[in-house]
Amino acid sequence: MHYDVAIAGAGPVGLLLACELKLAGVSVLVLERLADPNQPIKAGGMGQRGLNVPSVETFYRRGLLPQVRAAALWWVDASNTAPQPARDAASSAESVSTGRRAPPAPKFAGHFAGITLDGNLIDYGDADFGGRGPAASGGAISMQSLEALLAQRAAELQVEIRRGVALTGFDTSTDGLTVYARDLVFHAGWLVGCDGGRSTVRKLAGFEFPGTDPEITGYSAMVDIADPEKLSPGWNRTAKGLYVHGPVPGRILIVEFDGPPADREAPITLETLQTSLRNVSGTDVTLTGVHVATSFTDNARQARTYRLGRVLLAGDAAHVHSPFGGQGLNLGIGDAMNLGWKLAATVKGWAPGELLDTYTAERHPIGEWALEWTRAQVALMRTEPHARALAAVVQDLIGTGTGATYFAKKISGVWQRYGPQGGHPLIGRSAPDLELEDGSRLGEYLRHGQAILFDLAGNVDMRELASRWVGRLRIVCARSGDRPDLTGLLVRPDGYVAWAAEGEPDLASAGAAFARWLGTARSAAA
Repeated sequence: MHYDVAIAGAGPVGLLLACELKLAGVSVLVLERLADPNQPIKAGGMGQRGLNVPSVETFYRRGLLPQVRAAALWWVDASNTAPQPARDAASSAESVSTGRRAPPAPKFAGHFAGITLDGNLIDYGDADFGGRGPAASGGAISMQSLEALLAQRAAELQVEIRRGVALTGFDTSTDGLTVYARDLVFHAGWLVGCDGGRSTVRKLAGFEFPGTDPEITGYSAMVDIADPEKLSPGWNRTAKGLYVHGPVPGRILIVEFDGPPADREAPITLETLQTSLRNVSGTDVTLTGVHVATSFTDNARQARTYRLGRVLLAGDAAHVHSPFGGQGLNLGIGDAMNLGWKLAATVKGWAPGELLDTYTAERHPIGEWALEWTRAQVALMRTEPHARALAAVVQDLIGTGTGATYFAKKISGVWQRYGPQGGHPLIGRSAPDLELEDGSRLGEYLRHGQAILFDLAGNVDMRELASRWVGRLRIVCARSGDRPDLTGLLVRPDGYVAWAAEGEPDLASAGAAFARWLGTARSAAA
């Protein structure tokens, strides 16, 4: 049994990558060690995972946003800045009697180290928030719901998934790999480890995985609480650590700064959770049942490279960090989208020589940022006086419009770009979701996973040049009132801008961009 690509792991990252490869006509096999996809064994499997703007753009561009929104635990448009209802009846009465408008209630827009952002302070007119179209939104979804949604997508694309079949080893050769799964043997041209933070693929392939050791013990769980009124809602810093109660009834998160757990494999019992929660909260709260629980630390590590020969890593297999800030899932989604089309082009034989190496070059810096972002949060959460003093300063900054906007941009991912690329400022950025003259939107053209040249000014010479990459490039000729200054836009399959022009297009720079991302052109005569 031979496949172009074998993937270890059928979590969201592995499934999305498999779908991207299959969309490009690549044969793919997914091996998943768990037999039951509904087993809530992963961290926060029954809890919520926030989706940032790049992730929402991914689902929008592949036509999956309606399904994601339908499965979400909650959803909000980022640009919705309408004032919230008055805080209470007293403030409403004050507004009526004095004629002064009551201040809007804080609108939750994320957190940094447990310090919440007030969405009413965020400047959504900032240029980085603009041009997102239907993706100018965000929400939370459970890992199980997202996996189910992507598994359905994979089934529609006829991706082969073998559950209850764990990768146990592999041998490499100059033209591929032999993959072993107990007594089963498969052959593949490429292997991608999407098998989590303790990745078997990463360890067997010999990837270096440097980073910082953990200093916390954390628990995330869904429990039954006999006396929930003893716990304060939301994020709570105490002299012993930090705990979170809600927003879903029975959801708790506990952090103790006493080093990592002695045994990460030890079962998490009701007694373990109750002891930890009582210690941190300073209450005698009583737990009566545990539905699902997992432990975590702030172990922060990243592979030095995401590729060694014919073996690649994506998602938690490539980078691990604490869950604070909810960046892990979003990082993995970005990895899959960046890698999918590049690996497919390599399999198909038309990829430029350095294309696959741009996967590490583009994604590694964003993963490195996420590690630093979570390390900073752990530093602020410490119980010692210096950390508390610094946290007070950060809280003051977050309480300003400029500060709230800065943190919102970081958390939402709208700052992310690949580069430096040079030339037009759009190059390396997520493509603006232009509305075209027929009412369609740019993002809708990306559903088939092809690169697209948008001829926005009816330039025959530009279209003739692009036609030399037919089969790798789709040409759309349409005008847009959103950006009348733009005359041409080359958008990669992952939705990022590879080339852009204003005024008369520079065909030499366009041809160079086509060659860089789409390989050697056919001859003009062909």
